[in-house]
Amino acid sequence: MCGRFVSASSPALLAQRFGVEEIAVTEREPDYNVTPQALVPAVRQRRATRVLSLLRFGLVPSWAESPASGDRLINARAETAASKPAFKTALRRRRCIVPADGFYEWVAGPPPPGATRPARRPFLVRRRDGEPLALAGLWEIWRDPAVADPDAPDAWVRSCAIVTTRANDIVAPLHDRMPVVLPEACWAAWLDPALHDVTQLGAMLVPAPDDWLEAYPVRAPVNSPRNNDADLVRRVEDVA
Repeated sequence: MCGRFVSASSPALLAQRFGVEEIAVTEREPDYNVTPQALVPAVRQRRATRVLSLLRFGLVPSWAESPASGDRLINARAETAASKPAFKTALRRRRCIVPADGFYEWVAGPPPPGATRPARRPFLVRRRDGEPLALAGLWEIWRDPAVADPDAPDAWVRSCAIVTTRANDIVAPLHDRMPVVLPEACWAAWLDPALHDVTQLGAMLVPAPDDWLEAYPVRAPVNSPRNNDADLVRRVEDVA
């Protein structure tokens, strides 16, 4: 599962890190609590050009009645993406990289004083070296039938989902699934729209090596999508 993540790196930094040749993203505020419907930077291949642009988080299939369906399609399981109607075409033809500075998971903790329900304790998972994670993504384009002019800016919705796989030993104590983190050696192949072989693609969709990642507890305000600031990613031990 990957329903909340951090997208704080600047477009310029992402362009440099991912070898982007065209930046279609203006300067944006860091997002420390990405939720479905948010616009997030993503790396795609357009013909021979690697592009950084904004995609809506939550994949909206081309045949969907409305963009609301994307709220339920934030993740695509690596094991079934090739056969699921919402994802199979995107897996073969429209893949992207969703850079993330970390992602959140929650575990049940003891109930707070006076409460009967267990508390959900948030954790942040990120790269040990501080580099952005290259999350495997799928993207789609949806035409809004209510907009008559196909050239209007709001006539098209470009959206994405993050591919998940089984958890590695770092993430397993928090959740049994994790996003696919692509090694740099796989970026070009993953983005190549001419690669349609699902067997080759599936070979990339494996858990990240344990030594890439670290996980640590963060502050409870991340539980609410309304909270969005740099304090959300600080270790709780660092917070007075």
